[in-house]
Amino acid sequence: MTIISRYIAAQVFIGLLIAAAVLLPLFSFFDLLDQLDDVGKGTYRVKDAFLYTAMLLPRRFIQIAPFIALLGTVAALGKLAANSELVALRVAGVSPTRISLVPLSVGLLLLVFIAVLEQFVAPQLQQKAISYRAVALEQGAELGKNLGIWTRNERNILRIGNMLHAKKAADIEILHLDQEGFLLAHIQAEFADILDNAVWKLNNVIVRTFSKGEILSTRSHSVTWKSFLDSADIATLTKPPESLSPTELFRHVDFLRTTGQEADSYALAFWRKIGSAIMTIAMLLIAIPFIFGSIRSGLGNKLVFSSIIGIVVYLLDQIIANAGLLLSLNPAFVALFPGLTMILLALLWLRRIF
Repeated sequence: MTIISRYIAAQVFIGLLIAAAVLLPLFSFFDLLDQLDDVGKGTYRVKDAFLYTAMLLPRRFIQIAPFIALLGTVAALGKLAANSELVALRVAGVSPTRISLVPLSVGLLLLVFIAVLEQFVAPQLQQKAISYRAVALEQGAELGKNLGIWTRNERNILRIGNMLHAKKAADIEILHLDQEGFLLAHIQAEFADILDNAVWKLNNVIVRTFSKGEILSTRSHSVTWKSFLDSADIATLTKPPESLSPTELFRHVDFLRTTGQEADSYALAFWRKIGSAIMTIAMLLIAIPFIFGSIRSGLGNKLVFSSIIGIVVYLLDQIIANAGLLLSLNPAFVALFPGLTMILLALLWLRRIF
C-alpha cells in the first residue's frame, strides 16, 4: 500500500470511529430507556438495565454497521474534499478508481471484524443479557403468551410450557405417534430435570396410552424419557433467532427442516446476517459518488443527506423483511434483495460520475 493509500485509509478509519462513537451511544441510549421502564419489576434494578444495555453493544454495532460505513466514509472523504486534498490527488494523477478502492479495502477489514463479533462475541453476550434479564424479572422463556415452546421429530411432538433455566423445564407435554401418524401415547409432566445425554427426568407424570379404542391412564412420581433434543437444541429453541450465531442458525434451520417444522424465521435471520454484510459494502459504494459527484457542496449537507438515505434504507429493509416473512417469500431473496439493489444503484451512480 502506497503512502497515499495509507493516508486515505487512515482518514476513512478515523471517520468510521467517529461515526461509531456517535451512532452506537445513541442507539444504546434508546435501549437503556426501554429497559428503565422495567426497573422495579422483580429484582430488576437500574444497574441491571445498564448491564443489559452494555452486553447488547456488540449486537447494536453489527446492526448499525452499514450506516457507520456510510456516514464514516462520507465524513472522511468529505473532509478530504473540503480541504481540497482530493483535488490535489487527482491533479497529481491519482485516479478516482484508485481513491475509491481504499475505502472498500477498509470496508473489507470492517466486515472481518463484524464476522468475528457475529460468530464469537455478540450472540454469547446477547444470550447472557436475555437470560440475566429474564431471571431478574422472574420470567421464563416462551415463544408466545400461553403457547410455550413446540418442536418435534418424526415420531414425537414436544411442548415445553416454560424453561425455568437451562436444566429445568415446566409444564411438559409429549405426544408419541406411530409410523402412520396416529397418536399412541400422551405424556404430561409438571416438571422435567434435563440430565446429560438428552435424558429427561419427568416429575409428577400422567401417561395416557391409546390402544384399540381404549384410553389407559397411569400416574407416576417420576419417569425417565430419552429426548430427541440435546442441550444445544433446547438452548436454541429458547433464544430469539437474531441472537444466534450464523453456525447455530444454520444447524437449527437444518434441524427444523429435517423434522418438518417451520423454519422461515430462523432462515431469514441467517440470511439477514449475510445481507447485512452486503448492505455494508453497498453503503461504502454509495458514499464514494456522494463526494466525487458534489465536491463544492458543504460537508454538513452531505452528512445530513447520507443520514436520510441511511434511515430510509434501514426502514425499507425492516419492512421488506417483515413483509417477506408474512408472505412466506424465499428468506434468501428477502434478506439479500435490499443490499444487492443498493449495490446496483451505487454502481450505476459510480458509472455516471466516473
